[in-house]
Amino acid sequence: MIFLDAAATTPVRREVLDAMWPYLTGDFGNPSSHHTLGESAANALAGARATVAALLGCRPGEVTFTSGGTEADNLAVKGIALARQAASPALNRVVISAVEHPAVEESARYLERFHGFGVDVVPVDGTGQVTPEALLALLRPETALVSIMYANNEVGTVQPVAELAAAARRLGIPFHTDAVQAAGWVPLDTKALGADAISISGHKLGAPKGCGVLFVRGRTKIEPLLHGGGQERGRRSGTENVAGAVGLATALTLAQARQAEERRRVAALRDTFINEVLTGVPGAVLTGHPVHRLPSVASFCFPGTSGESVLLELERQGVVCSSGSACAAGSDAPSPVLTAMGFEADVAQTAVRFSFDSAVREEDFGTAARAVRQAVASVRALGG
Repeated sequence: MIFLDAAATTPVRREVLDAMWPYLTGDFGNPSSHHTLGESAANALAGARATVAALLGCRPGEVTFTSGGTEADNLAVKGIALARQAASPALNRVVISAVEHPAVEESARYLERFHGFGVDVVPVDGTGQVTPEALLALLRPETALVSIMYANNEVGTVQPVAELAAAARRLGIPFHTDAVQAAGWVPLDTKALGADAISISGHKLGAPKGCGVLFVRGRTKIEPLLHGGGQERGRRSGTENVAGAVGLATALTLAQARQAEERRRVAALRDTFINEVLTGVPGAVLTGHPVHRLPSVASFCFPGTSGESVLLELERQGVVCSSGSACAAGSDAPSPVLTAMGFEADVAQTAVRFSFDSAVREEDFGTAARAVRQAVASVRALGG
């Protein structure tokens, strides 16, 4: 089997398992406990926090461990918006892009339904990018928060986050970015990006499912969603997942250690794969930005097919991929990301996404490209 669905999840790296193992066995203490086992766990948690902070270029106190990207997005969008509204009731609007992950979009809609917020949606161009001009056109004195993802999970388009964050900052508006897909592939220096909050998920990096991080810039007020013992500086109550935090810190360290090298290597292989698919499959359409895209994502539409049928045929040939976001799996509706980019619904439903981790091999791309040609031809021969 060739696994080309790394944007959905990745296998846990051996080095990550080894780092986590002591905190799943002998050093299993609760970091809030005042005894030897608890202190050992607290030290491990502090070490993981310091490691993540160093990798992000921020202070340890600005790192909040969560259960994953979805919780980090919810905490950022709801928490910052509600804290701003509490301080000034006139701040009752949030801005998101038209291609956000459901964790961000549904958080904004929750604020709309239950807290009286208005939601402004920034359009994207045909490549899936938001321009600073389009964002500025929607910012108002009442805007409490802007949330625009760093890199899209379906088409791989990378947003000009530093420019977008600067546009919001000039008006004193906090800026959050969902960096779940970007982490490990593009720089995440918090000072260079200028974002006030950044979400990361461990299982996209070779850490287990169930661990994530939210960076929140020091002076940014945030209302907690989980209440209880006041862990994570009061931002996220609940006994911390020490092993998960250690695993995420290890995975992020490994990813960033060879980031530039792996980005170049995988991007070159991805480009060869894209060219082989576009030249080998009549009518194939590459989706996403042709240049500003993750090295790890190549997504296509194959008009005249059903994307799900192509996926089934590819799996029969030993290639595992997806039609887009794993969070939308099972839906018959066309991808909102692709329709926002201007694709007709019938074309959007032919989408297939190939996504890779750093373990992908050159021969995997050649095998996958041949499988794509055969799968699309087979599906078209059967009438879609």
